[in-house]
Amino acid sequence: MNGEARRPMKSDLTRMAESHHTMSAPASHKQPGPARRAAFVAATMAMAAMLTACGSLKTDGTQTNSIPDDYRTRHPITLTEVEHTLDIPVASGDRKMTIGMRDTVAGFSSDYRSSSSGAVQIMVPLGSANAGAAAQLGREARSVLVQKGIPGKRIIMTSYQADPRGDAAPIRLSYVATTAITNQCGNWPADLTNNTLANKNWDNFGCATQNNLAAQIASPTDLVAPRGMTPIDAARRSTVIGLYRDGDDTSSN
Repeated sequence: MNGEARRPMKSDLTRMAESHHTMSAPASHKQPGPARRAAFVAATMAMAAMLTACGSLKTDGTQTNSIPDDYRTRHPITLTEVEHTLDIPVASGDRKMTIGMRDTVAGFSSDYRSSSSGAVQIMVPLGSANAGAAAQLGREARSVLVQKGIPGKRIIMTSYQADPRGDAAPIRLSYVATTAITNQCGNWPADLTNNTLANKNWDNFGCATQNNLAAQIASPTDLVAPRGMTPIDAARRSTVIGLYRDGDDTSSN
């Protein structure tokens, strides 16, 4: 070999480089063993099971959108036929209607003319201690209704049997008209403390508001369709337009 050291072959250099790379590689690059893989799979499955249980947890099996939470849905205002009545107390010694009685009958006639065009019924008691006085005041009540614009042919005089030992039987005036009403308030089907998690209002919520609104409606047909427009005030319109053209304030003139 002429005294020269033998050079390593290419295959020897390759094996040496591979051996050095294997010894210097960090431990994190080693493939996990079967035990570690099994532990990882078990942990993943446990976490997925917990998430599934949380997603399926419900406080109530009923869908919340199936329960009406709008007070206008629970207490709707409807138009229906209602009997309107007025009871006038009569003492056995009365001989004519007082000023307060006449005013009350006049108010009743005003309500009738604005909401109905049917018959008005006047019922007087029979058999009671005040039957004689009630008959006299009943005829006077009819006269008041006629004076207030109700045709006499629409007024029906009738009687009802009263208890002779009871309280003073009243004279009843009545008519039937279409009226805006809603259901009666005071319904408490469930304990309020049991409805805190759902954050929903209780069943009686909004009932008083709906009843007040129904009572304040001037005409029940206003809930069906708007009224026709009234004629314009030509003089006022000309004044306002003139002020606007001159650049003046139209609200104070």
